[in-house]
Amino acid sequence: MDQAIVKNYRRLVRDGFKNAGSYENPSILLSTIASGIRICGGAGGYVRIYLNISDGVIEGARYLCSCDPTSNVAVEIFCDLLSGKTLEEATALNEGMFLQELDGPSNDLRKKARSLIKILNDGIKQYRAGTS
Repeated sequence: MDQAIVKNYRRLVRDGFKNAGSYENPSILLSTIASGIRICGGAGGYVRIYLNISDGVIEGARYLCSCDPTSNVAVEIFCDLLSGKTLEEATALNEGMFLQELDGPSNDLRKKARSLIKILNDGIKQYRAGTS
């Protein structure tokens, strides 16, 4: 595991997983199980990301997961990056933004970011089409 991931995961354990949780009726529900994209290590791992949207702005992002430390760090960063962004801004997220938040290099985080961005863009398309 990359040192930057270890450092950030320890911070999460110490300070709390601030974006952990869910919303009762989210505007968008992103699921690794439904998308068929694996983000978590292990057979039973999953991530569900709940987005509340108002007037085209992501007002809140929360998640529930059962996953490895790298995925936990990635999802926390993802939720932080999304909160307060318009849907247009959210579709412009890239791997570099994750790495900036991490404050260090990580090939593992880059892969997780790529998967989260794919799930997000698919979820926004469905939301816009009225099928989320």
